[in-house]
Amino acid sequence: MKKLIAHLKAIGFVFQGSEIYGGLANTWDYGPYGSLMKDNVASAWKDFFISQNDNAFLIDSKILMNPLVWKTSGHLSNFSDYLIEDKISKKRYRADHLVEEHLPHINVAKLNETDLEKIIKDNIKTIENKKVEWSEIRKFNLMFETYQGVIENNKDKIYLRPETAQGIFINFKNVQRSTRTHLPLAIGQIGKSFRNEVTPGNFVFRTREFEQMELEVFTSPETSMQIFDEYIKKSYDFLISLGLDEKNLKIRKHSDEELAHYSKATSDIEFNFPWGWGELMGVAHRGDFDLSKHQEASKENFEYLDPHSNKKFIPHVIEPSIGLDRLLLALWCQAFSEEIISETDTRINFQLPFGQSPIQLAVLPLVKKQSELALKIKKDLQKQKIKVVFDETGSIGKRYRRYDALGVKYCLTVDYDSENDLSYTLRERDSMQQERLTLEEIIKKISI
Repeated sequence: MKKLIAHLKAIGFVFQGSEIYGGLANTWDYGPYGSLMKDNVASAWKDFFISQNDNAFLIDSKILMNPLVWKTSGHLSNFSDYLIEDKISKKRYRADHLVEEHLPHINVAKLNETDLEKIIKDNIKTIENKKVEWSEIRKFNLMFETYQGVIENNKDKIYLRPETAQGIFINFKNVQRSTRTHLPLAIGQIGKSFRNEVTPGNFVFRTREFEQMELEVFTSPETSMQIFDEYIKKSYDFLISLGLDEKNLKIRKHSDEELAHYSKATSDIEFNFPWGWGELMGVAHRGDFDLSKHQEASKENFEYLDPHSNKKFIPHVIEPSIGLDRLLLALWCQAFSEEIISETDTRINFQLPFGQSPIQLAVLPLVKKQSELALKIKKDLQKQKIKVVFDETGSIGKRYRRYDALGVKYCLTVDYDSENDLSYTLRERDSMQQERLTLEEIIKKISI
């Protein structure tokens, strides 16, 4: 991971947050190319789950909402982790993660607070060969608090949202009424969420500020399990469509003990990260929990009248949810490789999928006097919606290596013969093979 993180910083994908002031723990800023790739992946999600589907719509709800939303949803009472502290080092740990790491044979999902504390104190006597002395376990709410207005008091306390889903639930009637659609109705949202994690880590895998891509599919109780199964497959297909390899993905069904308080069933799609398998995307059957709770608390009627059966019911909800930052990390981990070309030559090959790469093609004049033609080609390619960069600095070999490391799939070289025969050398990143093609042939080839 250290090599990947250093590489991402060097090529302008990710920088340490607040770096000039020593940084802020576990915060990361996206640089020019990281921002472009993030937009590409978000656009792919919107196209796959919204544009290509009937009765699917986007909304943009606010980070700050009435605190009654979080009281009603159960976040104020249930959205907590168990925290335990080493009194010697003053380091804090998430208790369930501590047991999973040091005692992997124990199923933490079945353990309560008392069990967790006893198991940790009885079995984990050292961390990294250093003696530990454990505190008592305590609950730690993950929601960030702030205040609305100029005077801080409990009446004005509000929260940074820990998920985007609740903004969708409270707007269900607004969307259904304004779009005049029948169920199943899918409402999606991409936006920032905030969780005051006890032990964030593994780069952008778990951070306190992150971006979610969530879809809530409202359906009848009778068809909900069928749609749940459909969206597990659909979510898996989405990840494959981005370029993730099947060998790095697996589907894991949650046991009854693992299920969240709102869930009837949940399956995770996990990715094989450098440290092991970790959740990448989750699909949850939330039942009618959220709409029922909000109907009870707000007195707003969330019932739906089925036009075919003429029956009223509170819709059930299927939720495919994925963290955008975590998805980017999976793509980066899979793409990064160091290759030995010969005894004297190595390269970093960042094998980003063509569709998600911030730059898809680099136009390279062999010498600077060919720059005018190269710039014209760049503009012609941009008209075809191809993401292009122009570079005339350095030897052609060094420029090839530069764009291999940046994840650029193709390099187009303008050489001495190009002005006469209007053909160019197209080099493919992974194979390093080259072929001579006209501009029309190049556009056709890379647009497949």
